[in-house]
Amino acid sequence: MPLILITNDDGITAGGIRELVSIARQYGEVIVVAPDGPQSAQGHAITIEQPIFVRKSTALGEDIEAYECSGTPVDCVKIAKSVLLKGRVPDLCLSGINHGSNAAINIIYSGTMSAAMEASLEGIPSIGFSFLNYRAEADFSVCRPYVEKLTQFVLDNGMEEGSLFNVNIPDLPANQIQGIRICRQAEARWVEEYQAGEDPRGRPYYWLTGKFVNEDEREDTDANALQNGYVSLVPSHHDLTNHSALKKLQLIESFLQPETAGDSSAPPTSGQQLEQF
Repeated sequence: MPLILITNDDGITAGGIRELVSIARQYGEVIVVAPDGPQSAQGHAITIEQPIFVRKSTALGEDIEAYECSGTPVDCVKIAKSVLLKGRVPDLCLSGINHGSNAAINIIYSGTMSAAMEASLEGIPSIGFSFLNYRAEADFSVCRPYVEKLTQFVLDNGMEEGSLFNVNIPDLPANQIQGIRICRQAEARWVEEYQAGEDPRGRPYYWLTGKFVNEDEREDTDANALQNGYVSLVPSHHDLTNHSALKKLQLIESFLQPETAGDSSAPPTSGQQLEQF
């Protein structure tokens, strides 16, 4: 049977991971390694200044091999691979189901997606699932058919090494979701604001808030798909190279060399190349 690693960033008692475990058990052997409490917006953080504690957990049922971890979502994946699995390599990593969107720039901040990305770095096909509902009593069953379909697809067909799927599901009744759209990440961002206050001891504090701004009006984005009632699937990876800028900068590489550089073999940069850049 396939071995499926499950994690999240909302903690081992979250409703989303319970739904994910219920689904994954249909397809293979499941092991869960998840934070012992909420770890949202931890990004790709890892724990290096203190020990990590791991304990067996029955939060998901006595018949589920599950562990709660004191570290970040990425720590959970690392601990699973390096310690708990004892050399076994999962066939698939599923992360989530997250409370709230991880579309657009949210993938950078998300603990859910960073856990999936860590698995992909280790050569494990991975999918991060998010449901656009922040309520504690959210009904994750609407996500079920999409999680099932994508889990089966990846187990049957594999995934390009280093790749992962970022899947976001709109907060709509099941009969109003229009299907899945394969799309790109929207060029959108958060505009931060900080609410100032004072604690009981008179110390000033700042509480992060803000609003999500999407100025990308093209139709091929995850933000557009979600706005129109579709599940968005963005194939992602960890390569953050700006390939367009790379090609341009390579044209003027010689111009960027200081006079003290030892390698003078590069041809000189022309004025025309600089103008084109």
